Amino acid sequence: MTPSALASSDDDFANRRAHARVSVALPAFLIIGGRRYSVQILDLSAGGARIDCAAALVAASATVTLDWGGAKSVATVRWREGRLAGLAFTGPLDERDVAALAVRSAALAARMGG
Repeated sequence: MTPSALASSDDDFANRRAHARVSVALPAFLIIGGRRYSVQILDLSAGGARIDCAAALVAASATVTLDWGGAKSVATVRWREGRLAGLAFTGPLDERDVAALAVRSAALAARMGG
Protein backbone atom coordinates (compact mmCIF):
# COMPACT_ATOMS: atom_id res chain seq x y z
CA MET A 1 0.00 0.00 0.00
CA THR A 2 1.40 3.41 -0.94
CA PRO A 3 1.92 6.06 1.76
CA SER A 4 -0.90 8.18 0.30
CA ALA A 5 -3.26 5.19 0.27
CA LEU A 6 -2.25 4.37 3.82
CA ALA A 7 -2.95 7.96 4.95
CA SER A 8 -6.29 7.82 3.18
CA SER A 9 -7.26 4.57 4.92
CA ASP A 10 -6.21 6.07 8.29
CA ASP A 11 -8.46 9.07 7.59
CA ASP A 12 -11.30 6.74 6.61
CA PHE A 13 -10.89 4.86 9.92
CA ALA A 14 -10.90 8.12 11.90
CA ASN A 15 -14.07 9.19 10.08
CA ARG A 16 -15.83 5.97 11.17
CA ARG A 17 -15.29 6.68 14.87
CA ALA A 18 -18.49 7.41 16.75
CA HIS A 19 -16.83 10.00 19.02
CA ALA A 20 -14.25 12.73 18.41
CA ARG A 21 -10.89 12.12 20.11
CA VAL A 22 -8.83 14.70 21.97
CA SER A 23 -5.14 14.39 22.78
CA VAL A 24 -4.44 14.54 26.50
CA ALA A 25 -1.65 13.69 28.90
CA LEU A 26 -3.35 12.61 32.09
CA PRO A 27 -2.10 10.35 34.84
CA ALA A 28 -4.58 7.63 35.76
CA PHE A 29 -4.87 4.17 37.23
CA LEU A 30 -5.91 0.99 35.50
CA ILE A 31 -7.69 -1.35 37.90
CA ILE A 32 -7.40 -5.03 37.05
CA GLY A 33 -8.66 -7.66 39.46
CA GLY A 34 -8.68 -5.20 42.35
CA ARG A 35 -5.05 -4.06 41.80
CA ARG A 36 -4.17 -0.53 40.66
CA TYR A 37 -1.49 0.20 38.06
CA SER A 38 -0.25 3.66 37.03
CA VAL A 39 -0.97 4.55 33.40
CA GLN A 40 -1.02 7.67 31.24
CA ILE A 41 -4.09 8.55 29.17
CA LEU A 42 -2.84 9.69 25.74
CA ASP A 43 -6.11 10.39 24.02
CA LEU A 44 -9.72 10.28 25.03
CA SER A 45 -13.20 10.31 23.58
CA ALA A 46 -16.65 9.71 24.96
CA GLY A 47 -16.30 6.10 23.78
CA GLY A 48 -12.81 5.17 24.89
CA ALA A 49 -9.17 6.00 25.49
CA ARG A 50 -5.66 5.16 24.37
CA ILE A 51 -3.30 4.58 27.28
CA ASP A 52 0.40 4.06 27.88
CA CYS A 53 0.87 1.21 30.32
CA ALA A 54 4.47 0.36 31.22
CA ALA A 55 3.90 -3.25 32.20
CA ALA A 56 2.26 -5.86 30.00
CA LEU A 57 -0.65 -6.08 32.39
CA VAL A 58 -3.64 -6.79 30.28
CA ALA A 59 -4.64 -8.64 27.16
CA ALA A 60 -7.16 -7.68 24.52
CA SER A 61 -10.78 -8.38 25.49
CA ALA A 62 -10.09 -8.03 29.23
CA THR A 63 -12.48 -5.93 31.32
CA VAL A 64 -10.74 -3.18 33.31
CA THR A 65 -11.58 0.06 35.13
CA LEU A 66 -9.87 3.32 34.19
CA ASP A 67 -9.68 5.72 37.15
CA TRP A 68 -8.53 9.26 36.38
CA GLY A 69 -8.97 10.80 39.85
CA GLY A 70 -12.46 11.38 41.07
CA ALA A 71 -14.11 9.53 38.20
CA LYS A 72 -13.78 6.13 36.63
CA SER A 73 -15.21 4.06 33.84
CA VAL A 74 -15.37 0.33 33.13
CA ALA A 75 -13.85 -0.55 29.77
CA THR A 76 -12.93 -3.43 27.51
CA VAL A 77 -9.41 -3.63 26.11
CA ARG A 78 -9.83 -3.55 22.32
CA TRP A 79 -6.16 -3.81 21.36
CA ARG A 80 -2.71 -3.98 22.88
CA GLU A 81 0.58 -3.11 21.15
CA GLY A 82 3.73 -2.85 23.26
CA ARG A 83 3.12 -0.24 25.97
CA LEU A 84 -0.05 1.07 24.32
CA ALA A 85 -3.61 -0.17 24.72
CA GLY A 86 -6.96 0.95 23.36
CA LEU A 87 -9.95 0.90 25.67
CA ALA A 88 -13.66 1.01 24.78
CA PHE A 89 -15.85 2.27 27.62
CA THR A 90 -18.88 0.11 28.40
CA GLY A 91 -20.97 3.29 28.62
CA PRO A 92 -20.05 6.56 26.88
CA LEU A 93 -18.71 9.52 28.83
CA ASP A 94 -20.56 12.81 28.60
CA GLU A 95 -18.89 15.02 25.95
CA ARG A 96 -18.69 17.80 28.58
CA ASP A 97 -16.64 15.52 30.82
CA VAL A 98 -14.27 14.77 27.93
CA ALA A 99 -13.89 18.51 27.28
CA ALA A 100 -13.24 19.13 30.99
CA LEU A 101 -10.53 16.45 31.01
CA ALA A 102 -8.90 18.05 27.96
CA VAL A 103 -8.83 21.39 29.82
CA ARG A 104 -7.39 19.64 32.89
CA SER A 105 -4.68 18.06 30.73
CA ALA A 106 -3.75 21.45 29.23
CA ALA A 107 -3.62 23.00 32.71
CA LEU A 108 -1.35 20.19 33.95
CA ALA A 109 0.94 20.64 30.95
CA ALA A 110 1.14 24.39 31.54
CA ARG A 111 1.87 23.85 35.22
CA MET A 112 4.63 21.35 34.39
CA GLY A 113 6.13 23.79 31.91
CA GLY A 114 5.38 21.70 28.84
